[in-house]
Order: sequence, then structure tokens, then C-alpha cells
Amino acid sequence: MTANNFSILLVEDDPDDVFFLEEAFKRADMAGALRVVRDGEEAVAYLLGQAAYADRRLFPLPSLILLDLKLPRKSGLEVLEWRRHQPEVKKIPVVVLTSSLSDADIASAYELGANSYLVKPIDSGAQLEMVKALRLYWIGLNKAPEMEAGRRPA
Repeated sequence: MTANNFSILLVEDDPDDVFFLEEAFKRADMAGALRVVRDGEEAVAYLLGQAAYADRRLFPLPSLILLDLKLPRKSGLEVLEWRRHQPEVKKIPVVVLTSSLSDADIASAYELGANSYLVKPIDSGAQLEMVKALRLYWIGLNKAPEMEAGRRPA
């Protein structure tokens, strides 16, 4: 599957984490698939196709969301709660990608509909392996529900 067939929305506020994940996506030949927003409010705007994200050709609904929990303006848990009430968006798989090892965060993320919970790898080799595994499972093997072409979530 090529980057043209899917997109991944990374919701991450730490510029270092964004940089290293972008590098891992490049090394995995998936750079074109990655879209990045820096906080929970931007994530909501992107998913709704609002403001700067209105052009779905440039900002397509993602096939997968990688969501940090500790975000400004709207936390990852708040984004998960919001997502639960969005008919189209709630079908998009969410992998929480965070540095939190808190049992409470893990439980809350799953209660709010996260599909997976990963702790951010700290070295570039582990990041590359994680990106390859995400592609293999979530893009290659997982059967997701069909999204209506061109339809924007309510």
C-alpha cells in the first residue's frame, strides 16, 4: 500500500517527538502519509475538516490516529471523549502514543475508545520498528470500516 492510499494523523505537541517520528516515517518510506497537528483543538479541527483543514484533498480523513495524551488546549483523553460522539470519526482507529505509564491513563484511554496504547520508544531503531509494525498491522492487516468518500464528520 502506498502513502497515497492512507494517511496517519499524528497529534503531538513535543517538537522533538514530532521530528524523530517524522524521521522514522521517512525511513519506513511513509513520509507522505503523515499529517501532524500540535494540540487537541487542532486535532478536532482537522477531523472535522474545519478552517485550515477544510480541503480534504490536502487533509484527508486519516486511516489511523496517533494520539499523545498530554496535549495543550484539549488533552488526548478529551479528544477521545469528543471522538466517541462523532459518527464518522469514531470509526477511525486510535493508537495512543504517549510517555505515560500511568495505570489510570491506560484505563481511561481504553474506556474512552482507544484501540491500542503504546509508550513512545526512546531510540531511533525502536521508533522505526514501531512505525513498521503500525503500518503492517493498522494499514496492511487490519480491516477498518469503510468511510464515505468526501463526507465530512458532523
